[in-house]
Amino acid sequence: MPHGTELRVVAYDHPDAVKLNDQVQLEYAERYRSDGDMTPLDPSMFTPPRGLYLLAYDADGTPVASGGWRGHEANDEGYADGDAELKRMYVVPEARGLGLARRILAELEADARAAGRLRMVLETGDQQPEAIALYLSSGYAMAEQKFGLYRDYDSSRCMTKRLQP
Repeated sequence: MPHGTELRVVAYDHPDAVKLNDQVQLEYAERYRSDGDMTPLDPSMFTPPRGLYLLAYDADGTPVASGGWRGHEANDEGYADGDAELKRMYVVPEARGLGLARRILAELEADARAAGRLRMVLETGDQQPEAIALYLSSGYAMAEQKFGLYRDYDSSRCMTKRLQP
């Protein structure tokens, strides 16, 4: 973990969050030859206690990583009551390998747990092996039932981790 990196709670529509979201969308488009992730997201989804959005800033004040969670209850996209869904986990290429994603993930899990969420869920894709490796090494398991906008795509990989006993 780099010295001087600071995590800050921000709104999903904060200018720095928008900047990193634009970057991750370009990466999704390149990896999947698509228009990026079309999941509808609204800033209010990440407002505590129903969610949280974090940015990591380096010592120079540059945003270098992001991630958030939003709450779900049972619905027709396969989510269950008490789910917290990870969204927009991203680290800029020049800051990868420094432990930022793992640090953000731990903070998001702790916050969702404190908010009473029962399970952390995420949907990623087969073209993101680094993300899959991070989640597996952090205690996530492949989900038996898929969820989310891309649940019917062959490339979709859904994962879960229990937050409460």
